[in-house]
Amino acid sequence: MNLEELIDEFLEYCEIERGHSELTIRNYEHYLGRFLEFARKEKRKDSIKPSDVNLELVRKYRLYLNRLDSGHGETIKKITQNYHIIALRAFLKYLAKKDIPTLAAEKVELGDASRKSFTFLEITEVENLLRAPEKMPNPNQLITLRDKVILETLFSTGLRVSELVNLDRKQVNLARGEFMVRGKGDKERIVFLSDTSKKAISDYLKLRKDTYDPLLVHYGGANDDYEDGEYMRLTTRSVQRMIKKYAKQAGITKNVTPHVIRHSFATDLLINGADIRSVQEMLGHSSITTTQIYTHVTNRQLREVHKAFHGTRK
Repeated sequence: MNLEELIDEFLEYCEIERGHSELTIRNYEHYLGRFLEFARKEKRKDSIKPSDVNLELVRKYRLYLNRLDSGHGETIKKITQNYHIIALRAFLKYLAKKDIPTLAAEKVELGDASRKSFTFLEITEVENLLRAPEKMPNPNQLITLRDKVILETLFSTGLRVSELVNLDRKQVNLARGEFMVRGKGDKERIVFLSDTSKKAISDYLKLRKDTYDPLLVHYGGANDDYEDGEYMRLTTRSVQRMIKKYAKQAGITKNVTPHVIRHSFATDLLINGADIRSVQEMLGHSSITTTQIYTHVTNRQLREVHKAFHGTRK
């Protein structure tokens, strides 16, 4: 089989056997398609075989990626170049699993890339953000209560915004203070509600007179008679706009998004002593390396502890 056919097989394997998300599969398809196109030009032939893939071809490919224009008058970032190589290594591992002779994935090393940075809120900023709906209430009390639910639940659970807006009432067990959510790659995990988020949800649902399924609904536009109220479900874009509004009202100068609140959730856990494996589970990360972006924050915290309690010699 040629490389094109094997790439198609690999993408199906990622979807069916590995349960990767649609976005991951689409990215793999893009990165491997770019490699295949490069290999065809480099080898000057239409059909590339697994045996054609060697270290020299990969070396030239990396050079090509390093000089590739991003379309904005500059080369693509080092981390994006690494994404291409990660996809190639995953594909080579798949070929090895099928006993197809080709370059060993272990021989393809990732390039050095600066650690991915992220924005998070200090705990005082979180507290100011969570209080913002009550300080600037909407004339419609339901909107104020709903927005309080959004902010409290995001910080309590670390949910992705897409996971939050897809919640239905019946999923959320207020008595237990926990519920199951289906995240990326169709992976399920348990998330936990704080007392304040449980109260916010309870207050909001008590005031609602509808029987719509979605936990979070909008309060504008026409009201059509759909039994489940799916058309009333709040969108991710609405949540993003709402959070920016409250962040501004709270005097926070950072660019606050739902994902920044997720970062803040993870950072708060680690700073207060949670182990990284537990945080990985609560965030729904499939790999610990994704969670490790937060370790430099806790390292900073450890440095401050060391300075306070060990750097006291005169």
